[in-house]
Amino acid sequence: MGTASLSVGPRVRRITLDAAGHTLSALLSAPEGPPRATVVALHGAGMSAGYFDGGAQPDASLCALGAHLGFAVLAVDRPGYGDSATGLPEGLDLAGQARVLRAALDRFGAEYDIGGGTFLLAHSFGGKLALTLAAEAPPAGLLGLDISGCGHRYAPRSAELLAGPERARWKYNWGRLALYPPATFQHSATLVKPIPERELSAASDWPGVFDALAPHIRVPVRLTFAEHELWWRHDADALDDLRARLSAAPRVVVDRQPDAGHNISLGRTARSYHLRALAFFEECLPERDGP
Repeated sequence: MGTASLSVGPRVRRITLDAAGHTLSALLSAPEGPPRATVVALHGAGMSAGYFDGGAQPDASLCALGAHLGFAVLAVDRPGYGDSATGLPEGLDLAGQARVLRAALDRFGAEYDIGGGTFLLAHSFGGKLALTLAAEAPPAGLLGLDISGCGHRYAPRSAELLAGPERARWKYNWGRLALYPPATFQHSATLVKPIPERELSAASDWPGVFDALAPHIRVPVRLTFAEHELWWRHDADALDDLRARLSAAPRVVVDRQPDAGHNISLGRTARSYHLRALAFFEECLPERDGP
């Protein structure tokens, strides 16, 4: 595992992860002392690990907030992005990504202190990967999942847009401009990346994949839908069905984030969302011995 000295933000550095013959790039932030636990953050399709490092408002950075509250945060460029893009130009399907990511996390856990366990915090397609990993190959000490921008049933027109040109998906990916700080779209030019073909072509299969995975997830799950989420159904009936399918999870929480579009972690309410997610992780930490 190699480490570069480039400073990306307060207490945030770039590292690389050796993963089953592939090299994944990542951002790592850590508290001054031993971490209480480690949050592994997984970005969505067409994004990168920097999605979790503040965008146009650094005070909203998941990396910075997590470290401030005692968590290590590892934001990974998923397989097919960042340093692995050259070797995986078409990307990998969900099972392949889960296999590579699990190898990367095993190596990370052998070389770094992960504290009391691991949480997965994921957005959009990253949420699909987090659910796949939790169901099929959970990393050591997995304590819970927090997922935004990912449901189990697409909204009307979503499947059509998935097969269409990228410009047709822009509104669904972002929503109203007013939901984001003014400098967001200038800053996001460094965060947005091409979507690997295998990832995009498999997206429409997700409802059936979710139905097969859901009964095998055995850790607490929190799902957040932006008030202005367009990709997914999040009406009462859809959410009741989603909860029911996560039948083995000891706790399922479904929240809504007011004044937010699909890319919650880049929006005006990113800090609020990240604090809520970290509070959920706090509730999932194993009980510690008293003084």
